[in-house]
Amino acid sequence: MIQCCVFDLDGTLVNSLRDLAEATNYALLQNGISAKSVEEYRYFVGDGVFKLVERAAGPGVSQELLTKVKQGFDDYYTSHYHVYTEFYPGIFPLLQDLKKQGIRLAVISNKPHEFAVRIVEEFAPGMFDSVMGNSPQFPKKPDPASLLHTMQTLNVHPLECLFIGDSNVDVYTGHNAGVPVIGVTWGFRPRQELEAAGADYLADCPEDIKQVLDHLNQSVL
Repeated sequence: MIQCCVFDLDGTLVNSLRDLAEATNYALLQNGISAKSVEEYRYFVGDGVFKLVERAAGPGVSQELLTKVKQGFDDYYTSHYHVYTEFYPGIFPLLQDLKKQGIRLAVISNKPHEFAVRIVEEFAPGMFDSVMGNSPQFPKKPDPASLLHTMQTLNVHPLECLFIGDSNVDVYTGHNAGVPVIGVTWGFRPRQELEAAGADYLADCPEDIKQVLDHLNQSVL
C-alpha cells in the first residue's frame, strides 16, 4: 500500500519559472551579463541556485563573478520569490484528497530550504508532514539521502512511497532510493526526458497521480 507521496516543488507543485527567471536576470544584468528568456530557464533550473546562475551566465564566467551573480539572485529573490509563483491547476484539490485518504505528504526540493519551507507553508499551510529544501545537511538531488531521511522520519518503506517530479533529476532521485516515480508532464521538462530517465508512470494532469495511487493500492488488496 502506498502510504506516502513525496513531491518535488518547482515545476511539480508550483509554477515558479517566471520568478526564478526574473531574479536571475536581475542578477545577471547587475553584473553586466545579458538576460535570458523565461523559456530558456526551463533547462537552467533543477540543480540548485549556483548551478542555475552558472547555466544562465553561460560559459567562460569566472567563479568570482558567478558568486556575485548568486548573491544578486539571493538578494532579489528574498523579496520577490512569490510574485508570480502559484500552484498548478488541480494541485491543491489533489493534496486535499490525498490528505483525506490518510496519505503522508512531503516535499523534497533543490530550492534553498528557507524558500521551500516559505512557499509550502504559504500555499498549503499544515498540509505537508515534511519539507526539505537544499541545505548543508544533505547533498542535492539526485543523491537519495534527503529522500531516505524523509522516509525514515515518516516511518515508511520505499515501496510504500511514491516520488513525484518533473525532471530526470527527480526520476533518478526516486530510483536511487528504491522508490517508484511518477513523472509529471506539465512542469519544466518535456515528456521525452522523463521517459528516457525511466519514470515508472507519467501524469498529464494531477488527477492522473490519484489514478496511479488508486491502481497501486487496489492491486495489493
